[in-house]
Amino acid sequence: MPQHCRLVAFILLGTSLAAEAHAQGSAEWKDPSSHRTRFVSVEKNVQLEVLDWGGPGRPVILLAGGGQTAHVFDGFAAKLAARWHVYGITRRGFGASGYLPMDNPADRLGDDVVAVIDALKINKPVLAGHSFGGAEMSSVAHRHPDRIAGLIYLDAAYSYAFDNGKGSDARAAQALRPPQPPPPGPADLASFAALQKYFERVDGFQLPEAELRQLWESDAAGKVVRPRNPPGGAALGAVFMNPKKYVSIPVPALVIFANPHSQGAWVDAHTDASVKATTDAALTALTAKQEQAVKEAVPMAQVIELHNANHFVFLSNEADILREIGGFVASLN
Repeated sequence: MPQHCRLVAFILLGTSLAAEAHAQGSAEWKDPSSHRTRFVSVEKNVQLEVLDWGGPGRPVILLAGGGQTAHVFDGFAAKLAARWHVYGITRRGFGASGYLPMDNPADRLGDDVVAVIDALKINKPVLAGHSFGGAEMSSVAHRHPDRIAGLIYLDAAYSYAFDNGKGSDARAAQALRPPQPPPPGPADLASFAALQKYFERVDGFQLPEAELRQLWESDAAGKVVRPRNPPGGAALGAVFMNPKKYVSIPVPALVIFANPHSQGAWVDAHTDASVKATTDAALTALTAKQEQAVKEAVPMAQVIELHNANHFVFLSNEADILREIGGFVASLN
């Protein structure tokens, strides 16, 4: 949740990590991930970027967290595609995807997912969403349960995606943030490779370079300039601050929580021990309360707790997530 809160804070400030299709000066750089890129119309004048990693078996659609694009799954999706046919959707207002304002963003974003399923004729996919992606999954499942085979919440089943009145409010975590790392300095911004190393030092795992190129602007020489300011950020902030109330999960579900949370390598190394212990305990209690609410309301759901995993569980605990997804998807009819 700490990284989630950091991203939401950036969104609400209008300086979130977000994206356009390609960074300036990156024409010679090629994404090494093995996906095919296509664009799907979901509304007049709005096309979404869809990445297709191919693969055998049941279709699995990956939905990124708030402020991220489908490229955040570049490495993870390629491994998942060894068993399943894997897609990733970049939501409207981020990355290469188009944008128009929305009156009802929670359901409109869910409708976009269904529109992609229809356009590509994807039969009964499993939706796997990270963080904010849980809101889109819950929207689809409650309004179109017959269209999907199951849901996988990758540290995504917080109050914006599930709220029966007994869990915790995801916004409460914002008050528990420990001291944050300093922003990247000039050396870190010298290139995207240097910026990638900065985030690896801060978080303890590596973000795909393709994702960083979606999130940050660069100049003609390849020097990183600033985070992008996406048009979709305000809509995500509106959903986060005033979420719809989803009180159940009406399809088979695998619900993965990172608890206790790893707050990142930099925080672990630089935060006062007593401050960190207090924050860790509070975050653990909040997450445990949400876990219990899911277990009580959805007894058929598979609820998994990964100890000391990062909010980006598919990056910090890739082998665990691949194993759990594999077992869950294989169990579906």
